[in-house]
Amino acid sequence: MGVSLRISAGAEPLWSERSGAFQRGRDAASPGATAPQTAHAPSIWLPLRFILTGLLALFAGLLGLVARPDLLATYHYNQHIIALTHLLVLGWLSSVAMGATYQLVPVALQTRLWSERLATWQFLLHVLGVGGMVWMFWVWNMKQVGHFGSVFALGVGLFVWNLARTLWRAPRRDLTALAIAGALGWLAAAILFGLAIAAYKCTYDSETGLATAVGVRSLVAALREVSHFMARFDQLGAMHAHAHLGAVGFFTLLIVGVSYKLVPMFALSQVQSLRRARLSIALLNVGLFGAFFTVLLRSPLKPLFALLTVAGLAIYAWELRAILRARKRPALDGGLVIFLTGVAWLLPVCALALVLSWPRLPLNTFTGQLENLYGFLGLLGFVTLAVIGMLYKIVPFLVWFGVYSRHVGLARVPAFAEMFSGRLQRFGHGSYLAGLLVVSAGILASQAPLVRAGAGLLVLGVGALLANVALMLRHLVRPQLGPPLSTKPADANAP
Repeated sequence: MGVSLRISAGAEPLWSERSGAFQRGRDAASPGATAPQTAHAPSIWLPLRFILTGLLALFAGLLGLVARPDLLATYHYNQHIIALTHLLVLGWLSSVAMGATYQLVPVALQTRLWSERLATWQFLLHVLGVGGMVWMFWVWNMKQVGHFGSVFALGVGLFVWNLARTLWRAPRRDLTALAIAGALGWLAAAILFGLAIAAYKCTYDSETGLATAVGVRSLVAALREVSHFMARFDQLGAMHAHAHLGAVGFFTLLIVGVSYKLVPMFALSQVQSLRRARLSIALLNVGLFGAFFTVLLRSPLKPLFALLTVAGLAIYAWELRAILRARKRPALDGGLVIFLTGVAWLLPVCALALVLSWPRLPLNTFTGQLENLYGFLGLLGFVTLAVIGMLYKIVPFLVWFGVYSRHVGLARVPAFAEMFSGRLQRFGHGSYLAGLLVVSAGILASQAPLVRAGAGLLVLGVGALLANVALMLRHLVRPQLGPPLSTKPADANAP
C-alpha cells in the first residue's frame, strides 16, 4: 500500500500508506496534521455499521446456498431464490454500497455529509425493511413484502436525499459525482418499480372495509390502479427489468464512477482520457435506459441496447487498463488485485448478456440455467469481488483514522498492511474464486452437490474476509501504538 493523501496538485504527500505515518511536507502544519479531505469525513461508525451489516448478510446468504443448493441448480423463478437474492442484493451489496458512499462522497468531493442524523435513521429503516422483505419473500406474503418494502423505500429516499444535498453543495462536481448522481436515480427507479411489482401480486377486494375504517381508501385505490397497470406486462420480464435497474443502474454505475477516482489514487496514476471515461458512463446510462424497456416489453431491440451497455463496459475496461499502465507504483496490493479480478468477471457476464438478449432464444432447461449463471456471476462475481477489493481499502482506513490519526508524529503507528493478515487475504481470494468456478459448473450441469461444494468454498472465502475485518476492528479496542518518537527542539539558526 503506497498511496499518499495530498492537499493539492503539486503538494508533498502528507500521509503515506507505506510508512503508515503522516509526512512533514511543506503543507503539514504539525506532526498530527491531516489532509483536509479527511476533515470532511463523517463519524467512522456511520459507514462501519452499514458495512458490518452487509458482511453478515453476505455470510448468511452463502450459508443459505450451502443449505439449499437446489435454488441455483434449478430455474430461478421461485419464492426462495427471490428471498435469497434480496438478502444478497439489499442486505449485502446495498448495505455496503450505502456505507461506502457515505464515507467516500464527502472525502472525494471535499464537502461534509448533509446530515449524519438522517443517515442514522436511514440505517434503522434499512435493516427493518430488508429483514422484513427477505422473510416475507421466503413465506411468500406479498402484502407484507409491500409493507416492509415501503419501509425500505423510505430509507432509500432518505439516502438519496442526503446524498443529493451533499452533491449539490460540493465545491466541484467531476465525473465521479455525475456517476454517483446517476446511480442514485437508477436506485430510486429500481425501488419504485419493485414496489409496483409487489402491488401487482397483492389482492385488494378484502381491503374495502379496512380502507373505509381508517380513511385510506384513496391509497388502496391507487395500489389497485398500479396493479392493473402492471398486469399489462409479462411478469418474468418485469422482474428481469427490475433486476437490471438495480444491478446495472446502481451497482455497476457506482463501481465504474467511483473507481475512476479510487483506482488512480491507489495505483498512483490518473485518468488517461476523460473523453473515454465520459463515454463509458454515457453508454452505460443509454444502454440501461433502452434495456429496461426492451426487457420489460420483450422487444426484438434487446440486443441493440445490450450491445451499447457492453460497449460502455468495454470502454471502461480500456480506460482502466490505460490508468494501470501509466501507474507510478509497480506492484499492486491485494485489495486492488481483488477489485481487478472482479472487473475481469465482466467478460463472461457480458458474453452471457449478449446471448440472453437474443429475441428468439428459447426458454428451456439449459437457457434457464444460463440466466441463473448470468445473475450469479454478475452479483457474486463482478460486483461482490469489486466491493470486497474496495473494502480492503476502506475498512483499514476507517479504523486507522479513528484510532491512530491523533498519534501521528508522536508515536509509531501501524501501517495499513499491518492491520490485517495478507495470508488470510490471499487464502480468502483463492477460495472465493474456486467457489465461483465450482458453483458455475454446478449451475450449468444442474447439479446441486456441485453447487453446495462451490458455495462451501465461497463461505470459506468470506470467512477469511470476516476474520480479517475482525483483526482490523481489534485496533478499536486494543490500539497497537509503538514507543514515542524522539523529537529534537528546532534550531533557531537553521535556515
